[in-house]
Amino acid sequence: MRSLLLPLIAAAMPAFAHVTLPPGGAAAGSDYEAAFRVGHACKDTPATTAVTVRLPEGFTLAEAQPRAGWTLASSPREVRWTADAASALPDKERAEFVVRGKLTSQPGTLWFPVRQDCGTQSADWAQLPGTDASAKLPFPAARLDVLAPGVAAVDVKNAWARPSVPGQSGTGAFMQLSAPQGLRLVGVATPLAGVAEVHEMKMDGGTMRMRELTEGLALPARQAVELKPGGLHLMLMDLKQPLAKGTQLPLTLRFVDAKGVASQREVQVPVGVPEGAAAGAQGHVH
Repeated sequence: MRSLLLPLIAAAMPAFAHVTLPPGGAAAGSDYEAAFRVGHACKDTPATTAVTVRLPEGFTLAEAQPRAGWTLASSPREVRWTADAASALPDKERAEFVVRGKLTSQPGTLWFPVRQDCGTQSADWAQLPGTDASAKLPFPAARLDVLAPGVAAVDVKNAWARPSVPGQSGTGAFMQLSAPQGLRLVGVATPLAGVAEVHEMKMDGGTMRMRELTEGLALPARQAVELKPGGLHLMLMDLKQPLAKGTQLPLTLRFVDAKGVASQREVQVPVGVPEGAAAGAQGHVH
């Protein structure tokens, strides 16, 4: 896919104002619901009055989702929502603009340029990375990672595992998970533990109890699910070696979607309690 720098139409905007797609990607060849999240209006303007999404090769439009109070116009390569006089999106109020379609069967990266109009001003979120992929762009296009078959479309953030000491048989791992299209976490594995399970801790009659989620953990579409001490977590038992602070814990997270299609995601989890993390309960009753 070509790297093309499109013109900017407004003054620089704060980084948190980007128009984005939910992180985590989507499977190559799948039906995909692209939910473009708009947070802030253009610089020094009170509201967003129109949003135009330009669809790249590799995404075949099926339909665009109407919004109450907005006029919808679409063509195979572009979708535009225009607000009625009383329906503009106020600055700092978030909303999603959704299109549905079919993704290319070729894994890679798709970029969706989005123009945001705010009355007489506008911003064109259309910049693509250059040779320095780490460089910060003021107006980046919305990015979608198109994943190879079998790779789970899930975003993993803030992962960590509690260190263990010699003779300790078990410990926990924690993270934030979000799945753009919705998934169910049904299993976990690591070569460093004989048993790895998805668990939940909660109070039962004044006693903190832990149980395995035998049917897995639901990840609703575009909703973050927190795994943390004292609540949902990954339980690692029959440790084969101590987990030393500063090392990495390899994990395989296994998922199924609403159709029962299986996928997995390999992650390397830092061992060590991050600053500010809740200590959580160490003891439990099954």
